[in-house]
Amino acid sequence: MTTLTAHEQADIDRANGSGLQPVVFVHGLWLLASSWDNWRTYFEAQGFTTIAPGWPDDPETMEEALRDPEVFAHKHIAQVADYYIDAISQLKIKPIVIGHSFGGMLAQRLAGEGVSLATVAIDPAPFRGVLPLPLSALKSSSAILGNPLNYTRAVRLTYDQFRYSFANVVDETEAHELYEKYSVAGSGVPVFQAATANFNPWTEAQVNTTNPDRGPLLIISGEFDHTVPWAIAHASFKQQEHNPGVTEIKEIPDRGHSLTIDRGWKEVAETALEFVGKYVPVTQ
Repeated sequence: MTTLTAHEQADIDRANGSGLQPVVFVHGLWLLASSWDNWRTYFEAQGFTTIAPGWPDDPETMEEALRDPEVFAHKHIAQVADYYIDAISQLKIKPIVIGHSFGGMLAQRLAGEGVSLATVAIDPAPFRGVLPLPLSALKSSSAILGNPLNYTRAVRLTYDQFRYSFANVVDETEAHELYEKYSVAGSGVPVFQAATANFNPWTEAQVNTTNPDRGPLLIISGEFDHTVPWAIAHASFKQQEHNPGVTEIKEIPDRGHSLTIDRGWKEVAETALEFVGKYVPVTQ
C-alpha cells in the first residue's frame, strides 16, 4: 500500500499536536489537495485543525502534475478510500470529513466505515443504488467513458470539457483561470467503477448507508451542476436516509461543479460549517 507523504504525515502530526477538532478534506478527480487551501484557511480560522491528503501518488504541485500526468493512472476507489482511512487512523480525535465530487462519494464511504464524526458530501459522485443518469452527467463522463482504453489511462479534461463539466456557471475569464490553476489529469478507473456500479454487486463504488456509527451527514448540491445534477445528489440523499443518523441535503443556487474552488467557494464553506457546528462543538 502507498504510504503517506512526508508532507501529509507532518500535517497529521500538527493536527494531533494542536488538540483541536480535525477536519479531513477529500478532493475528487481532476483536482489536487491544494484545491482545498482556501477551505483549510477558513476552517482553521474558525478553530479547527485540518488535513488534506491527496490520492495515492498525487504530486503536490500543478507543475509536477502537468509534467507527469501518468502518475494519476490506475487509482481505484477502494485504494483511495484505504489511503484516507490510513490517514484518519493516525488522528487522535475522530475527524469531520468533507469531500467534493468523487471525494464526496469517498467521504460517504468513510462515514459508512464509522471513521467520521460528521460528514459533508459536496456534489458527490454516485454509488451503487443511485440510479438517475441525467444527460448532462452522461456528457460530463463521456470524456472518460467515450473510450474504453481510458480505463487504464490518466486523462486531463480539455478546456471545453472542463468548461462544461466544472465551470459552466462562471464567466469565461474565471473558467480559464480555474482550468489553469486547478485542472489536472485523473484516473479513468473510478469513472468506469461508478458507471457500472449498479450492474456489479462487488463494485468498489458502494457505501454502507446503514451503519449507525455513520454520524450526521449533509449533502450539498449545486443548482446547475452538470457533472452531479440534483437528481444524482438527491438519489444519494434518499439512500442515506436509510441511516438512523441525521441526514440533510442543501441546494446552493446558481452554482456548478466548481463550487468549491470558484469565487463563490466561501458560501459553500459557510454552509458546511453551519451544519458541522450544529453537531460538533469547537473550542477556540
